Amino acid sequence: MQIIAFFNLKGGVGKTTSAVNIAWQAANQGIPTLLWDLDPQGAASWLLQRKSKPKAEAKKLLSGKTPIGELVKNTDYPSLDIIPADFSFRQMDLDLAKAGDNKNQLAKLLAPFGESYSLIVLDCPPSFSELTEQMFAAADAIYVPIIPSHLSMRTFEQTRDFFKENNLKPKRLHAFFTMADRRRSLHRVMLAHPPKVLKHGLKTAIPYAAVVEKMGEVRAPLAAFAANSAVNKAYEALWEEIKLTLDTSS
Repeated sequence: MQIIAFFNLKGGVGKTTSAVNIAWQAANQGIPTLLWDLDPQGAASWLLQRKSKPKAEAKKLLSGKTPIGELVKNTDYPSLDIIPADFSFRQMDLDLAKAGDNKNQLAKLLAPFGESYSLIVLDCPPSFSELTEQMFAAADAIYVPIIPSHLSMRTFEQTRDFFKENNLKPKRLHAFFTMADRRRSLHRVMLAHPPKVLKHGLKTAIPYAAVVEKMGEVRAPLAAFAANSAVNKAYEALWEEIKLTLDTSS
């Protein structure tokens, strides 16, 4: 079982869009995939039209009163399941902090899923916290969507520095460009000459496209209604890049 996470400190950069579409790409290839929506905003859950169960309280989950398997819901897509977000997840940092030096609670929660899933995709909240630090530690790779701009580059550098300061192996960070608009000169320059800090980044860039906004209208992954769109083809290519660094056969 492989665990990957999608993260960015900055909102509006395509984090959830990427998590949902990459999870779909994996599942479409027959890879048993679980998407855990850990962002209290619940955008991934909303896009896949699934709500959390009443017993999905973070405190009960971490204490063992609610087995994590009971929170899983299937989706409308074969091989793709989801743990929908619950608003109580906003309190998970406090509950994790009560465990003191136990920095592996999240990894322990995920471990039993190895019997049912080959890939787990984490949609992370946009913050540095105890929860995100445990997600970073549990993930085999972390993918960071970045708009080709100086501000987005700064947030990536902050993330890289956070990894260095907390001994979280920065080489597991893989940035990729999203919302890339070749009509903009800065975007063209960054796409052609990525900054050195992106040396472990992915080559596939997700183009800016109005069709992405329609995901919120139809509440489905791009492949379900715009399979031939340039942006869906880009996510296909991005998934192929991601696969090169993962072993989804176990």
